Amino acid sequence: MWSKVEAYISKHKLLDSNELYLVALSGGADSVALLLLLSEAGYKVHAAHCNFHLRGTESDRDEAFCVELCGALGIELHRAHFDTQTYAELHKVSIEMAARELRYKWFEQLREDIGAAGICVAHHRDDSVETVLLNLVRGTGLRGLCGIQPRNGYILRPLLCVSRAEIEAFLAEKGQKYVTDSTNLEADVMRNKIRLQVLPLLQTLNPAVAENVQRTAENLAEAQAVLDGIVCKYANCKTLDLNELSQYGSSEYIIFEWLKNFGFNGTQVRQILDADTGKIVSSVTGYDVLKDRGRLMVEPALEPFNPVRIPEEGTYILGETTRFSLRKKPVYVSKEAHIATLDAAKVHFPLTVRRVEEGDWMQPYGMKGRKLLSDLMTDLKMTAFEKRRQLLVVDAQGVVLWAVGLRTDQRAAVSAETKEVLELTSSTSA
Repeated sequence: MWSKVEAYISKHKLLDSNELYLVALSGGADSVALLLLLSEAGYKVHAAHCNFHLRGTESDRDEAFCVELCGALGIELHRAHFDTQTYAELHKVSIEMAARELRYKWFEQLREDIGAAGICVAHHRDDSVETVLLNLVRGTGLRGLCGIQPRNGYILRPLLCVSRAEIEAFLAEKGQKYVTDSTNLEADVMRNKIRLQVLPLLQTLNPAVAENVQRTAENLAEAQAVLDGIVCKYANCKTLDLNELSQYGSSEYIIFEWLKNFGFNGTQVRQILDADTGKIVSSVTGYDVLKDRGRLMVEPALEPFNPVRIPEEGTYILGETTRFSLRKKPVYVSKEAHIATLDAAKVHFPLTVRRVEEGDWMQPYGMKGRKLLSDLMTDLKMTAFEKRRQLLVVDAQGVVLWAVGLRTDQRAAVSAETKEVLELTSSTSA
């Protein structure tokens, strides 16, 4: 069996003979075989055992076995005891999830403490096949059909190329004992039902079903790697061009993987793709996605903005990033978007800075008639994100003096009769 495992380690570049590795040791056949194989191959290993205190004397039996085994092999053993039941209740998670969180947090801390290059766990081919079938039953995407991967960060799985039967045959040949977790023999958990009932039934249809499922999962993992490369190209983008994505045949998967990073689910992805332009969909993690004229845009959810009263000239801080400055100056007309010049005599204090509200209108500079702010922003091809952030400066008589950065109002415009201008400057810091 070692020749298969050695080839698998080499193919996936899992281990380095010059490094120290931590082996997760439960005392079961899989982890015992992994420890034996790596130690006999000359790798420097320590073992780590978790006692979750979930199976009474059986848990203590497993720990005692690991102590005896490591003593016989001359391998240093690290042990941890957990009150798993209390942890599960405190964090409101299942016992299985509690045990998983506890052991992997401890493994990682221990890895750092002893300077290990990785944590070797004993998942084998049958575990990967069970995972594929389990995900298929529950419903999954392509990634869920790729099975268990040989590497996940510091977690390494050198035994994915061999079956449980091969592992047991290896131990029998060595005359090596191991312990059996009695809960693995019960068919009351979905994974155990797949292991004890579904897979044996499938093997009556094709004895090589496990090998075939694993080979298919590996093929899908290769396809997943290609897709991940495409997705990575757009990972840091805040805007996606839907026409550009059409070159890949189907863009939904790429969009899903992109939006998943911002907390969106598959249903929301389909919702935004089917929506008309201007539609905004929100995620539970505080992001909004906008469909706008053949592109998708993402930004943090809009923060509340309370109207700010400006009673006189001066400098005012609005929120964390926006600053307004008002001062009287000799007559001139600004050509800068962030500076507005108004006839000071036509401005009625106090002013109010606020966001656009439904029904707001103004008489844009150079026009005789009124225009709704919503129509003005649409004519300027502003996105829904830009529209909802748009600020207005409104005077005491309700006149919209300045749609900030866009237009000033004709009714307060500088004219030949203007004696002094009121200069309004808006600046935003990053």
